[in-house]
Amino acid sequence: SDDGKLSFDEFKAYFADGVLSGEELHELFHTIDTHNTDNLDTEELCDYFSKHLGEYENVLSVLEDLNITILKAMDKTKKDYQEASNLEQFVTRFLLKETLNQLQSLQSSLECAMETTEEQTRQERKDPTKPEVLSIQWPGKRLTRRLQRNNSLSSNNPHSSTGWIEEDSQWVIQINRLQKLIDRLEKKDLKLEPLEEEVLEENARSHILIVQHQMSVIEEKVEEFRLALKQYLESASAQGGCLHVSIQKLPSDFRFIVYEFWENSNAWNSHLQMNYSKAFQRSNVDFMETPELITTMLVPGKY
Repeated sequence: SDDGKLSFDEFKAYFADGVLSGEELHELFHTIDTHNTDNLDTEELCDYFSKHLGEYENVLSVLEDLNITILKAMDKTKKDYQEASNLEQFVTRFLLKETLNQLQSLQSSLECAMETTEEQTRQERKDPTKPEVLSIQWPGKRLTRRLQRNNSLSSNNPHSSTGWIEEDSQWVIQINRLQKLIDRLEKKDLKLEPLEEEVLEENARSHILIVQHQMSVIEEKVEEFRLALKQYLESASAQGGCLHVSIQKLPSDFRFIVYEFWENSNAWNSHLQMNYSKAFQRSNVDFMETPELITTMLVPGKY
């Protein structure tokens, strides 16, 4: 409630991990509450967790430094990007994307470690005491789903509250069906191997290039951007090597996604040298809220 302290309900809402029972959480709360006020203040929380940091003291320290470093880099990017050359802007976009990829990879490793440790704890304990379930959204989407599935959504759990299951059984069935579908998608069993070898005819189109532009536009510049985008797409579509152009406007904000299909990489590179393409890239400097993200992918020309 932003009053500088945590009641037990607030403590439970944040720290419940789907493993500890309500009684264990209550015991932990009073262990941390060294002032015996039935509320936890910042000093008590810091004192308790400081004693148990171990190797994670270095991890959290590095993360704090990393956060400051990234913010400094973002601030410099905001100041310098508009005046940079096309090549320098390209390098900046690449570095931003690579930084994001590295952070996402690290997050995936942490989520996997969290799931593994929690699953091991459940198997070791096999505790009939009903665990407390998360009531807030954690950053890890897979973690949140896994906690909810294992501890509150299983209609076969003999330790679940029967009254709750009987009252909301239909919801449980539907949610479990959705969870099974999500788990199947997460397994990523998609196989892309062709059923038979593809023999290219002479002069056949081997690959086409798909280009994706992700653009977040400043709200006040949307109309100007739409006009510039229309002119750009009309010019690009008229090029001989352009196969197709498609635009998506995301409803939640002022984000646009443009897909371009080109006969080959050479056609795309020639397009980049055209005056209309360079003019559009220069105008985007004034329109974009964040740097434009461009992704390319080669796919078989015959499929």
